[in-house]
Amino acid sequence: MKTLFLVRHAKSSRDDPSLPDRERPLDDRGLRDAPEMGKRLAERKVKPDLLVSSPAVRALTTAHLIADELGIARKDIEIEDRLYASSADDLLAVVHALDKKLGSVMLFGHNPEFTDFAQRLSDEISDMPTCAVAKFRFDTKAWTDVGEITPSKVSLDSPKKS
Repeated sequence: MKTLFLVRHAKSSRDDPSLPDRERPLDDRGLRDAPEMGKRLAERKVKPDLLVSSPAVRALTTAHLIADELGIARKDIEIEDRLYASSADDLLAVVHALDKKLGSVMLFGHNPEFTDFAQRLSDEISDMPTCAVAKFRFDTKAWTDVGEITPSKVSLDSPKKS
């Protein structure tokens, strides 16, 4: 059994147009939504074996805030450049390269790539709003099967679903 979580970064700020895209921080709503989604995940007893984030400030901050709620050390979050300015194919390559010993992995990244990837995995997800968490469970022992087989369970949660 493999479980993949896709987490789109929380709402980011565009207040400072001089900041490079990678450096944009979360806005006030994003700083509220990310811990709230982390609390929801903690209530469901979610405890991924690995968290992997885009290097962009808004994605990494979202990962930090959710990790805090899950009791996962921030230092244990891996940063993966292929989660920033990528494609669904790049995301699939990241998943396929995961260690087969890992049962549950949470990726933090961006749209439109995350929505495209989620739609590729299942037609049950049409859009991933900010700070949305998509969960895909696969009846397999190999991450390389992801994208090749239909998930046995799919769910989507977002801050506005509260």
